[in-house]
Amino acid sequence: MMASQKGMFTGVLLCLVVSMTVALQVSIPERSYEFTRGDNITIPCTFKPKNPINNLVIISWLAEADKPGEPEVSILTSYSTGELDITDQYEGRVSLEQDIAKGVANLKLSSISLLDNRLFECRVSIPKDDKGQLADTTHLVVLVAPSVPICKIDGRAEYFQNISLTCLSEEGSPLPTYKWQGYDVKNMPRAPAPRTTDKDGVLSLFNLTIESSGYYICTSTNKIRSAKCNLTLSVMPPSMAMGSTAGIIGGVAVGVLVLLIILLYCCCCRKKKDKAEEYAMGVPEGEEFHDNKPVVNGEVRQTRSMEDDDDHPPKIVDRHDQYKERSEKDYGDRRSDYGDRRDGYGDRRSDYGDRRDGYDDRRSDYGDRRDGYDDRRSDYGDRRDGYDDRRSDYGDRRDGYDDRRSDYGDRRSDYGDRRDQDDRYSDHRDRYDRDRVYDERSDGSRYSDRYDDRDRPPSVPTNKPAKPSKNRID
Repeated sequence: MMASQKGMFTGVLLCLVVSMTVALQVSIPERSYEFTRGDNITIPCTFKPKNPINNLVIISWLAEADKPGEPEVSILTSYSTGELDITDQYEGRVSLEQDIAKGVANLKLSSISLLDNRLFECRVSIPKDDKGQLADTTHLVVLVAPSVPICKIDGRAEYFQNISLTCLSEEGSPLPTYKWQGYDVKNMPRAPAPRTTDKDGVLSLFNLTIESSGYYICTSTNKIRSAKCNLTLSVMPPSMAMGSTAGIIGGVAVGVLVLLIILLYCCCCRKKKDKAEEYAMGVPEGEEFHDNKPVVNGEVRQTRSMEDDDDHPPKIVDRHDQYKERSEKDYGDRRSDYGDRRDGYGDRRSDYGDRRDGYDDRRSDYGDRRDGYDDRRSDYGDRRDGYDDRRSDYGDRRDGYDDRRSDYGDRRSDYGDRRDQDDRYSDHRDRYDRDRVYDERSDGSRYSDRYDDRDRPPSVPTNKPAKPSKNRID
């Protein structure tokens, strides 16, 4: 039984071989063809019909669709009757080289491009000969050198961050392969870090450090040639990022502006204080101090003494003149003392002017060193404390000036009181002199009237009638 089964199996195989030999066979010699972009090419195709003579033979060339799942694209269809249909997409650059008797159906394409990089199918149809291999396919590879790749950094190049370096050529057939190579800052090749990955043109870097900085070169390669791109990676601290740097610069600019405003305000305040201090220190140089009240009183006193010079006794006038000379001498001494004090004030004001010049020199020096303000702010603070101490010392001196001025005012008021007392003394003396003269005159007239009445006839009343004259004739 086993022998009979083997015989049956052998017979079936023989039938299949015979049927294959007598059926239609279509074939393309190579599974793929490679050509350079722009070439004119020929894709060979042969066929063997079951019968050497056939009334109708249809030859068709088809191309793979642009998108998966879509129907195939017809390139051309040729009939043994002599008709040839070419699709509009391939019109003008496709032709068919055929010989039905020899079984030749070659496809010719001119100026191939990347759009021709796909599968092509050769199909033969003969009526009543639909057994066997009716079609065959091949892959056309259009060779295109890779374009210069584009290198980019995805992520922030800061400490302890993860970034990716990408490399991509816009064209290249077959698809290019990519490889990254890193170089340190000394342009020496270096091995990648343990966790670094390089896949499909993407170099992934993890946990960046300063050692990650350097030059990186990407090479894009296919069968035609290779192309390269490079970039420089600079890993910075987080505070040195562009946004943070812009913020720091803006903050420093605002701080400098505020500092300038403060300095201008201080200068204006200092000028106002200087004017107030000059006023508090006394009468400016070149102006004379005039005490109108003493001069007026002196003039009044001098007028009185001149008017009463004839009536006053010499002794009293001498005492008044002596007191007046002493008072004027005292007043002159006080004015000379005030002049000496004013000279002292002028010396102190000149000293203060020298100090102000020193302050201006220091301020100009500070303006020259303002570029290094951030590093010298502590030193400026110490100097400012020294300025405050000097200002407090100057305030104490001003208080001393105010005390002396108040003392001088008290002395002037005391001198005014003395002059008022002198006026009162003059009034009392005038009244005393007038009373004494009156008493002397009144006493002398009283005694003289007594003796004069003896010799003088008695007075006649004004209303008494006159005596009649003896010579009157009635």
